[in-house]
Amino acid sequence: MNEVEWNELEQRPPLASICHYGVELCAGDEVRLWPKKSADIMDLALAGKIATIETIEQDYENQIHVAVVVNDDPGKDLGLLRQVGHRFFFSLDEIEPMSLPDNFHSR
Repeated sequence: MNEVEWNELEQRPPLASICHYGVELCAGDEVRLWPKKSADIMDLALAGKIATIETIEQDYENQIHVAVVVNDDPGKDLGLLRQVGHRFFFSLDEIEPMSLPDNFHSR
């Protein structure tokens, strides 16, 4: 990626919301984390944790990434300040809305 492409990516505003499993999700909503089996050890430690969406972003290749802060993280305030180690990115297939439709079958 060249400098112009990086600048375009940085200037993209976050998405206001995204529909996932029939639930409209936006910043401030809670989700349960289910990292993929090929995830690193930190992601595995977060499996099953409840987190709050900080922002929903779309990358240069139009992939959706959900930035979250873990609710029981003592450094949650640092995550809200976008500090490394307290703010985590997950794809849509790694998160589950806390309020699912009645007809949804859980994992």
